[in-house]
Amino acid sequence: MAEKETKKAEDSLSKEYKITDLPGVGPIIAAKLEAAGMTDLMSIAVLTPSDLSHVSDLSENIARKAIIAARKMLNLAFQDASEFEKKRQAILCITTGSKNLDNLLGGRGVETKAITEAYGAFGSGKTQLAHALAVNVQLPKERGGAEGKAVYIDTEGTFRPERIRQMSEGIGADPALALKNVFVARAFNSDHQILLLDKVGELIRNGEPIRIVIIDSLTAHFRAEFAGRGMLADRQQKINRYLHNLMRMAEQFNLAVYVTNQVMADPAMMFGDPTRAIGGHIVGHASTYRIYLRKSKKDSRVAKLIDSPNLPENETVFFVTKGGLVDNEPKE
Repeated sequence: MAEKETKKAEDSLSKEYKITDLPGVGPIIAAKLEAAGMTDLMSIAVLTPSDLSHVSDLSENIARKAIIAARKMLNLAFQDASEFEKKRQAILCITTGSKNLDNLLGGRGVETKAITEAYGAFGSGKTQLAHALAVNVQLPKERGGAEGKAVYIDTEGTFRPERIRQMSEGIGADPALALKNVFVARAFNSDHQILLLDKVGELIRNGEPIRIVIIDSLTAHFRAEFAGRGMLADRQQKINRYLHNLMRMAEQFNLAVYVTNQVMADPAMMFGDPTRAIGGHIVGHASTYRIYLRKSKKDSRVAKLIDSPNLPENETVFFVTKGGLVDNEPKE
């Protein structure tokens, strides 16, 4: 008991630290860091000395000391699995609207502190699921929501406010309020798409209760701008860095990340489904949950769980209706 009380006291103390408590970080350096979007200890602790040096004009030696100090203040050391399990209790889940699809993802829907990727051909339901999550995240926790707001980064011009209205009406919510709780930005190239992640951080620091970041789609701009085998390595490196920033944001702010992904046909596949997700192993390894969506008979959609850290490979069926995602075929 004494050890637990000590740990609680240490945790409460760690929350009181500011970046100006770090060695070498005075008001001027702190202002530079804040201008770069680094306003808390965690944003410093996850940097490399060279990255911190670049944005703050500190020498690498002092930057290294500041990073080490931030990690000590946050107690970022090894912990036993029981303590880690307790931290996992803070994770929220956002319902998709379909019990079948929720069960495929472990029973409660899309998790915070995780990247959920959905890939499939056009019309397979990726964007419809994105709209559903943007609405459902606003629900109370007892109804499968996270009592938060959504950020929607649209790279293909697929966001439709009328679908937000329709789906919010489908769950009995106020359409006008639902639209107010979704922040939308149209990304026009990969650099703009990357920049918008910093804007998400600004929204959160300004007090907006963001609980999900939706990117539809993840790879469209990277695929268009880095064409050909000669640019493949550059493209993959840029996507890798982007995904790691997403993972860090999800962990730091306890939010869910849902990304859609484009597909291609694998010419080497002689039998079976030749559909492959864009981004290769880089995207596959970064995604916590990976779902393959495809059209099926009678306007149904099939969702197949391809990868998960704790769930078996499985598949289920759902339908897209005017009011959202449902389990049963809609009546005429």
